[in-house]
Amino acid sequence: MDKNGLLTIGKVTGVHGLGGNLKVRSFAESLDTFKKGGQVRVRPDDLSSKISGECRSFTIEKVSPRKKGLLLAFKGVDTREDAEELIGWEILIPRDELPELEEDTWYWEDLYNLEVIDENLGSLGIIERIFPTGANDILVVKDKKTGREALIPMHRHFVKSVDMENKIMGTRLPPGFDQVIDQ
Repeated sequence: MDKNGLLTIGKVTGVHGLGGNLKVRSFAESLDTFKKGGQVRVRPDDLSSKISGECRSFTIEKVSPRKKGLLLAFKGVDTREDAEELIGWEILIPRDELPELEEDTWYWEDLYNLEVIDENLGSLGIIERIFPTGANDILVVKDKKTGREALIPMHRHFVKSVDMENKIMGTRLPPGFDQVIDQ
């Protein structure tokens, strides 16, 4: 989570048309997270902006589903040029505006930088990224010492525990998994 209590709910991936419409990849399960009239903050997706807390606020004027995401229009973003300036920027909202999570569910952002420790293999590294697939989200775990990456399905068969207080995720990976990540 962001130091200002903000949670990333999407990312601007492009523009649509001449009127300032934004193509957005949503990280939210529900389109309702991007409600008309809702306030969001946007910031460049770079470390210095995340550290400084630099954000711009916008009001959502309209939202509609689109192929692999959403089309959003922000009040004050009226031209293609205005919209192009926001490509690559993250869209955030305060955590307290999101619904309570069910047991054994987490926001992706909360899982970043957790150390992944397997019952048999020991420390595999930290969670750097997560991406969705048709079946399960995939954790990208990177060992900083060796640079190796492991892709682990976020499924109860593999993920056995999540300890947010100690920033550890426990896994039980199938036999032979260590040979896959050594390649």
